[in-house]
Amino acid sequence: MDLSLSKEDLAIQSRARAFAEQHLFPHEIATDERKIKEKTLVEIRKQAIAHKLNAYNHTKKDGGHGYTPLQQVLICEEIGKATCGLWTVVFKASTPLKHGTKWQRETFLLPFNAGKGRSCYAITEKDAGSDPSYVKTKATKKKGKWVISGEKWFVTSADASSVVIVHAHVDGDPKKPTLFIVDKDAPGVKVKRIPQFMHSYVYEHYEMVFDKVTVDDNRRLGEVGQGFDLTKEWFTETRIEIAAHCLGAAIRATEVANHYAEERVQFGKPIRDFQAIEFMLADMAVEIMAAKSLLYRVAAEVSEGMDPKLVHARASAVKLYNSEMAGRVVDKALQILGGRGYMRENPVERLYRDVRVDRIWEGTSEIQRMVIGGQIKKRGLGIYTGWGG
Repeated sequence: MDLSLSKEDLAIQSRARAFAEQHLFPHEIATDERKIKEKTLVEIRKQAIAHKLNAYNHTKKDGGHGYTPLQQVLICEEIGKATCGLWTVVFKASTPLKHGTKWQRETFLLPFNAGKGRSCYAITEKDAGSDPSYVKTKATKKKGKWVISGEKWFVTSADASSVVIVHAHVDGDPKKPTLFIVDKDAPGVKVKRIPQFMHSYVYEHYEMVFDKVTVDDNRRLGEVGQGFDLTKEWFTETRIEIAAHCLGAAIRATEVANHYAEERVQFGKPIRDFQAIEFMLADMAVEIMAAKSLLYRVAAEVSEGMDPKLVHARASAVKLYNSEMAGRVVDKALQILGGRGYMRENPVERLYRDVRVDRIWEGTSEIQRMVIGGQIKKRGLGIYTGWGG
């Protein structure tokens, strides 16, 4: 069993680390204070291209670099060390667009992967989150066009996007979930509210209203009724990405805490020499080792062509463990830093706020447990407790 990373893997990881440290870390405080300038974001996007990180999850045919799922994880781990969601400036087209028509691929997928435009995803609503069957946004076909009406919450990065991928039910039927590509400035598209959240994410999470928005049939992404399957594929991919971001966040917090524990002297010796601190660092290191082992294993299995049904099952396990692990590790890091860890100028304070959402978005921890429990019931414990297959 070869567990080593290849030279190509290490080179990609190194590029991503250099990019994060040189082009994301320096802008964290400005982002947290909402003072980052658009010209800075433009320069970051240029550097993402220069470091071959744009569209990292797409094939070369789709305008990406053809990285394996394991290599994608290595990238997400490194950029995930940046606070304030700055990793999202590393742009990529929404996954469902790769299933689009020739026109959709040429108009949206390829340009977005090249940094010319961006899409955001609108699925959550006031009464529809973990259970998308409660979506009330409705699409009705009239005279060959689709009329979309509804309200969406938590449309992440909407302010940076040119189009919105809207999850709607055709004729109001939950059995007909369908995706539509809607221009953000189309008549009837309105921003209802821009809520503020615990973390200082680089972009906004709009609440949006779609008031009888009319689109041509060529804006329908996939078949009528295929929307949930396309969304599920996107969820599976993003859950693994989030797990990688959480791993990166935990590593950075631990590195900061470990360095501080070496430098901080109390009662005549570095605080790392006190067993209370030493044990916390030991627990943090083991948590990270376990999380990395799980994440890399699943990413390697996906790279080798694992059954998509197993990918879905194991993505939930990875997202659940790593998101909760990050919360525990960052909390210990802040405790080691004491009052300094509570200062906003310290990356651990920002990470503390950042990682809390990772137990919520793209499926709460409770939803992941439901998925895992259902998979055990359907396939047996071996899907998680076994090895291979």
